[in-house]
Amino acid sequence: MFFYYCDLAWRSIRKTPMLSMLMVLAISIGIGITITTLNVYKTMSYNPAGDRSQVINSVQLWSQGLDTWDDFISNITYIDAMNLRNNQQLSLKAATFRTGLALQSDNPKIEPVLQSVRVTDRDFFRIFSVPFLYGSYWDASVDLRPAYQVVISQKLNLRFFEGKNSVGKTVFLDRKPYQIVGVIDHWNPQPKYYDPLNGAFNDAEEIFIPFSLTAQEEFDVWGNTSGWKFEPMITYSDRLASEKVWIQFWTELNSEDEKQNYQSWLTRYVEQQRAIGRFTDTAKSAAEAVQISDIDKWLEDNNVVPQDNKILVGLSLLFLSVCLVNILGLLLTKFLKRAPEVGVRRAIGASRGQIFSQYMVEVGMIGFIGGLVGLLWAWGSLTALHRYFSMDQSVTGLDASMWVVTPLIAISTAVLAGIYPAWVVCRTKPSVYLKAQ
Repeated sequence: MFFYYCDLAWRSIRKTPMLSMLMVLAISIGIGITITTLNVYKTMSYNPAGDRSQVINSVQLWSQGLDTWDDFISNITYIDAMNLRNNQQLSLKAATFRTGLALQSDNPKIEPVLQSVRVTDRDFFRIFSVPFLYGSYWDASVDLRPAYQVVISQKLNLRFFEGKNSVGKTVFLDRKPYQIVGVIDHWNPQPKYYDPLNGAFNDAEEIFIPFSLTAQEEFDVWGNTSGWKFEPMITYSDRLASEKVWIQFWTELNSEDEKQNYQSWLTRYVEQQRAIGRFTDTAKSAAEAVQISDIDKWLEDNNVVPQDNKILVGLSLLFLSVCLVNILGLLLTKFLKRAPEVGVRRAIGASRGQIFSQYMVEVGMIGFIGGLVGLLWAWGSLTALHRYFSMDQSVTGLDASMWVVTPLIAISTAVLAGIYPAWVVCRTKPSVYLKAQ
């Protein structure tokens, strides 16, 4: 019976091509706008940490003075980063920031390239579950005693070493030799949750070097640096000794007890720092001057999904509801024109339920076609956002789930709009139209 209704629906659509095209167009535009905003929102709100979201935690400290910032800053000072790194209670911990260096190899045929570089500790790779193709991260001793070692990406390994195992070979960063200890397999989490401050949907860095080299090499900071008071930065040592915040600090806390113990340790740390003249904003207690953020909170605090995106999703759904009202009017017009036909069918024995089912199949088919066209609208919109408005491909790529979600939303919308018109036409009295005939 279903396929018979599908055949009747297709014939009905062909009989009224203009009216049917208007309904398909109304559905497709509403669906296209809704799916575009939903796709962007879904992509931006994705949490790459998965099951480890509660385990991976970032530390923020209220190290500023009175009457400065209103909220916690995502970064911490170099002084605090070094002190937190020295805490032996933590099994995994990593300070990290972004810099940039010129990369070259011994091969004169390959030109040097300026690369974004992640300066961090070895535990970074374990905290964020970074996969390795060859080798591994540097030894624990390198985090204490600086060594010129580097981890590179599979992409750079392919470019400079033809994809072969390059562990033990040498590359040059700003003309200084670094020994390769590991090659990362494909790894590019989106959003870049370990550092959304420098572009939440930028690609992950392809070079990783030890944080212990920072003071020795005086790396530039390719990221946010904030300060709450004037401090002249004449030398790099001035930066290291300042209250400027520019470093993220990550740790792994596997249980609520571990988190509470670390919170207590950080509270005592704040009290110690206040005793030597730091953390001068006493409006907050020592406990209140500490914030430990899991990945969900970290992404929310750093506005990875802006409030504007949530508003746009709401507006797109409102626009879809307007399209639904328009479709309802068009369906009512279409179905009432066929009232004489319905009257005859009712007179020869068709039940109201059969008539209603037939029209529901028809509106479902219209919704399905409108959903497919809406997908094309969404794909075109996302492509335009990427090409003409320089939005990241990771955000504007059409998520695979949308190929299933879109037809379901379109069919549901059409069926919802078609319930009332179908119900009206089902109440047609056969006698009225039989007399007319």
